[in-house]
Amino acid sequence: MSAYDVLCIGNAIVDIIARCDDAFLVENGIIKGAMNLIDVERSALLYERMGPAIETSGGSAGNTAAGVASLGGTAAFFGKVSNDHLGEIYRHDIRAQGVAFDTRPLDGHPPTARSMIFVTPDGERSMNTYLGACVELGPEDVEEEKARGAKVTYFEGYLWDPPRAKEAIRMTAEIAHAAGRQVAMSLSDPFCADRYRGEFLELMRSGTVNIVFANEHELLSLYQTASFDAALSAFREECRLGVVTLSERGSIAVTREETVSIKPVPVENLVDTTGAGDLYAAGFLFGYTHGRSLADCGRLGSLAASLCIQQIGPRLQVSLKDAAGQAGLL
Repeated sequence: MSAYDVLCIGNAIVDIIARCDDAFLVENGIIKGAMNLIDVERSALLYERMGPAIETSGGSAGNTAAGVASLGGTAAFFGKVSNDHLGEIYRHDIRAQGVAFDTRPLDGHPPTARSMIFVTPDGERSMNTYLGACVELGPEDVEEEKARGAKVTYFEGYLWDPPRAKEAIRMTAEIAHAAGRQVAMSLSDPFCADRYRGEFLELMRSGTVNIVFANEHELLSLYQTASFDAALSAFREECRLGVVTLSERGSIAVTREETVSIKPVPVENLVDTTGAGDLYAAGFLFGYTHGRSLADCGRLGSLAASLCIQQIGPRLQVSLKDAAGQAGLL
């Protein structure tokens, strides 16, 4: 028996989310729709300038773990926080969601990571992230029992920035594969896919990663092409299972044997796209680890993402299990 459906590995970040207009982004040199890495001084400056904000535990893979748990699945998380106020917020929030989180915290330095997320009126989010304690995640934080016991280990591409985290991910993947498990990743961001194109492709081609999640822009960046069809064709050949989200056009899952198109779930009120891809991955992986068809996995992902973007912040304020039940998906 598997101890967990999904083990997630990622940056343990407290999200600080506020609304702003496009002029604010221009005035403060923020790239719209991207994840901008910043230092602690700039994080303090942006915090001072931002309006009323919501603080919640976030980080891409942490959001996915919380989503799996909200669906009634079992989830664990590896990520590094510090023994400080934001670290306490993070630990409390993710455990309260039902996620097993036991990574040993730092002694206070560097401080827990935080991301200043500015949401414009069109619902687009622009992230400004100080990684702090995240960069200290390393091989010593790999819990072998969880790595062996999870049906799928999922990590975020963002975590490829800190070098020691790569070692932790590769170690976890080796343990998972030795136990007959699978490994999944998210490309995370077009700039991330561009920075680590060669390494990400090697992970796919070597079989280190079996399942890859991307959005359309990330996929085009990975293959350096303006042709979606060309990128999708390459994607299909290079990973066991590829999943591409297409915003309001739905999503598509591809293997060498089949292509499955999934319609989007209608959205009444787009509020904030923060975490949409993370929650899609949660729904998809929950379905996948429970033996559902690729079409059903995609429907669960679409439902989770649609609920996410109709609220502020990525941690759902409703039970995904109840919502999936009402939609006839569970």
